[in-house]
Amino acid sequence: MSMPGVGAVVALTFRAAVDDPTCFRSSKRVGPWVGLTPSRNQSGERDVAGGITKAGDVNLRRALCQAATGMMNRGTSTWLRTWGAQLVQRRGRKVAMVALARRIAVILHRIWVDGTTFQSDTAPNPA
Repeated sequence: MSMPGVGAVVALTFRAAVDDPTCFRSSKRVGPWVGLTPSRNQSGERDVAGGITKAGDVNLRRALCQAATGMMNRGTSTWLRTWGAQLVQRRGRKVAMVALARRIAVILHRIWVDGTTFQSDTAPNPA
């Protein structure tokens, strides 16, 4: 709950849905497990990227999307909100909301595994 936009309901929904954080080798695997990745339809030379896959827990996906929408529309300014605003300019509001929800899921998992808190002033190292 140290992350802006993530309250008690989102945190508890995430904790109940994931249940065991060690079942993921990497925090990046949480996003596809929740169903926040684009679907692909490939055949021959055709490669179509569709909407999100909607795999996994629908309540968790809904809670993460609501947290992302809340973070984009109100609250304190953080590096994550700035990243979302830049994504809105490039790709549009709905795509940015799903991308931000996926990133929130990854960060929540990492926070849970490490036992740390959200650092609103510095972005994580991509290393």
